[in-house]
Amino acid sequence: MIIGYARVSTDDQDTAAQVAALDEHGCWPIFKEKKSGGKAGRWDRPELHKALSQIKAGDTLVVWKLDRLSRSLSDLLHILTQLKHAEASFESLTERFETKSPAGRMVMHLLGTFAEFERDMLKERTKLGLARARAAGRVGGARFKLSPAQQIEAARMIRQDERSQVEVAKLFNVDRSTISRLCSERRVLERKS
Repeated sequence: MIIGYARVSTDDQDTAAQVAALDEHGCWPIFKEKKSGGKAGRWDRPELHKALSQIKAGDTLVVWKLDRLSRSLSDLLHILTQLKHAEASFESLTERFETKSPAGRMVMHLLGTFAEFERDMLKERTKLGLARARAAGRVGGARFKLSPAQQIEAARMIRQDERSQVEVAKLFNVDRSTISRLCSERRVLERKS
């Protein structure tokens, strides 16, 4: 089977042009989706999941353009890997990218290499930034949702066994992980002094 997948990001947009191109290419069925391909909605796409669940050995998943499948290289590679494990192939009509031929598979491997390089560079920059912050006396992580006075009071309640971390989190209307982090950082500071 040649399975088509068309996606638009908003309700204002229409999949008609994509569907026409996929239909002309011989795709059937064609799954249509109105969901963002960005970070927030990348895996909240039921029609893509339906399309992927129907893929069998020898089938091809076709999109009009690569960014209709995913805007993230790592997500694209994840989907391409799923297809490879299913012994299926992929094709993008606009970029003329496919994974049936040796050249197409080579391009996929190059994309994977670039994605891995990108991840490694990001990790390296993150480690360097954290090291610089620590050297400057700053602790990494998100800023507290509690004011300094609230932090002191929350730590006091826990230290004096007045309330548990869960109870303090409810009292200050924050996640338990915020209180846990506060307690961890307080212990580190107490050890240093």
